Amino acid sequence: MYPVLLGSANLLIYFVIAVILAFSGRMLFPIPEEVFRKILHFILLGSFYVLIISYPTWLITALAAIAFEIIVYPVLLCLERIKKYSEFTTERKSGELKQSLLLVYTMFAIVVAVCWGGFGDKYLALASFYAWGIGDAAAALIGKKYGKHKIHAPGLDGKKSYEGTVSMFITSWISVVSILIWRGGMGAASCVIIGAIVGAVSAVAELYSKNGNDTVICPLAAMIALLPMVYLLGGM
Repeated sequence: MYPVLLGSANLLIYFVIAVILAFSGRMLFPIPEEVFRKILHFILLGSFYVLIISYPTWLITALAAIAFEIIVYPVLLCLERIKKYSEFTTERKSGELKQSLLLVYTMFAIVVAVCWGGFGDKYLALASFYAWGIGDAAAALIGKKYGKHKIHAPGLDGKKSYEGTVSMFITSWISVVSILIWRGGMGAASCVIIGAIVGAVSAVAELYSKNGNDTVICPLAAMIALLPMVYLLGGM
């Protein structure tokens, strides 16, 4: 029971500090809306690491993620009644934040169950999620500011750019390689190859994702690409 309580305390402290710093910065400095959205995005990403290191088993970690969204969802529901809540949190549409919370934490629980529960490796869960999370942030920030060359292909609406997609690929690649090297068990060359493949898959998955469903599609695509490659290259 003590490890569970300690893990929950770690998560609570993390969010309290991160949210206070983020919203204090928003009130004190003229942070662009898209940048602030990605700050919130990175706070969410950081919580996955806190979850992974704070709980002793995959099952407790997955249940903690589900419990967290069950607790926080009604809190966000109440906060939505506050005037200018959506504007201050830079929601594109009403209810976006709580919907994203449900999707992200549910997907995190699934990825943890597969990678850590099924394959006994928590770091592969992190790699799958950070391939999406960090890459998606780069695609949005770079794509919106510098995305002058739009991609026109079947199934695409022409809104996404080569600049954003390349940024997604590079940052996903670096994220996966970094986590795999930190994880150990494989040579650097194998990590680079796996990172490149997972980065490419993540970039394509994000490119064809619509209406915010990249939260579901991209982590799954990264995980499906990652697990066989790690196994084939002797990293399991």
